[in-house]
Amino acid sequence: MKKRIAAALCALLLAVNLIPAASALPGEQTLAADKLNTLGLVNGTGSGYDLDRSATRAEAVTLIVRLAGGEQSAASGSYHAPFTDVPAWAQADVSYAYACGWAAGTSETTFSPSRTVSADEFFTFLLRILGYQDSNGDFVPGEAALFARHIGLSTVTSYSTFTRGDLFEAMLSALTFPKKGGTQTLLDGLMAKGLVSQAAANALGLTSESLTARQIADRCSSAVFFMECYATDYYRDTNTTSSTSSGFFITSDGIAVTNYHSIDGMAYANITLITGEKYPVEKVLYYDAGEDIAVLRISTLSTAGERTSAFAFLPMVSSDTVRNGDVIYAIGSPLGLQNSVTSGVVSSCSRTIEGFSIPVIQNTASISIGSSGGALFNEFGQVIGITSAYLIYGNNMYLAVPMDPVLRADLSVPGKTLEQVKNIEKTKSDAA
Repeated sequence: MKKRIAAALCALLLAVNLIPAASALPGEQTLAADKLNTLGLVNGTGSGYDLDRSATRAEAVTLIVRLAGGEQSAASGSYHAPFTDVPAWAQADVSYAYACGWAAGTSETTFSPSRTVSADEFFTFLLRILGYQDSNGDFVPGEAALFARHIGLSTVTSYSTFTRGDLFEAMLSALTFPKKGGTQTLLDGLMAKGLVSQAAANALGLTSESLTARQIADRCSSAVFFMECYATDYYRDTNTTSSTSSGFFITSDGIAVTNYHSIDGMAYANITLITGEKYPVEKVLYYDAGEDIAVLRISTLSTAGERTSAFAFLPMVSSDTVRNGDVIYAIGSPLGLQNSVTSGVVSSCSRTIEGFSIPVIQNTASISIGSSGGALFNEFGQVIGITSAYLIYGNNMYLAVPMDPVLRADLSVPGKTLEQVKNIEKTKSDAA
């Protein structure tokens, strides 16, 4: 049974890599502006938001200071900048942002406050207040918007223009995005200082632990990837894909999870992020054919020769937290259609199925060929399982391997290459 399932999910297919590039609709931007207005972070209503107009650098920095909770400190007048072209209304905020290292001038004495702010400039400001530093190689300022998408801060891969509407959406996303290396958010800081009302944040759903399907997609898709595997040197060298599947990161430095059957018999593999960036699989840190789990280390050097400082990653929880009837969501790449989202419920949190050495999670979140290795989430955005298989003769009967073996595994080991694993397993098979 397991072999039939694995064969179905590993069948050859022509992968289609779809990368979203369009900005959100104006209605979404109005909603973002309204939420920020309710929190006291932006002014205006309706047409007064000027959503279609590009923001200036001075406006952008003023909003950044407000988002970081620094408006009162800026108003103290204790900070100074060398710029001679900043208008009086923005002087305090620009000086404060400059002193904090969030914004720089366009020359030693000019800030160019009336120049429109680009997406890369604004995301550079955002990343800096979130604790990322371009000075130590966290990101490249000229590619800040792409890096923001890469780590899940943004839901847009590229901007043809960058408007105030886009800026408000980015601000709203940044409010609840964890600061680098921790779980604290900008919203936590604003509420702690009494600058944002807890009641208002609650009413807007910004503090709810339970997430909607849309929030799951927005927050988690960047950590899920599409994987292409190659069985031999020839297939790799001719870019002839042997199989395709899915996977997801569980640490920021490149440890990722997929199914064992996704890599079974493969010698090489590359993964593709939602941004289109490709990275090679370096090592296998843990694998078990019976559990159908493989833990990989992904290189931080892309196939294009670009180094990344961090990957978006997902929190994991034990199957002990899963109950029958729980709402769940799956993200993967069925038929190569990257980052497809489905939803359902847990049918059985501990189903014994022939071919699996551990009980699996039976659920109704639809998966297809290519979904293998994708993430199964609870309503809090935590990974509860690895989407692995479906029962061919059943309806809405999908199976996911629980995360418990990964939670217990020693992932500090050097690991083995895919080719080494392939040879080890072939030797075992030949000896059997």
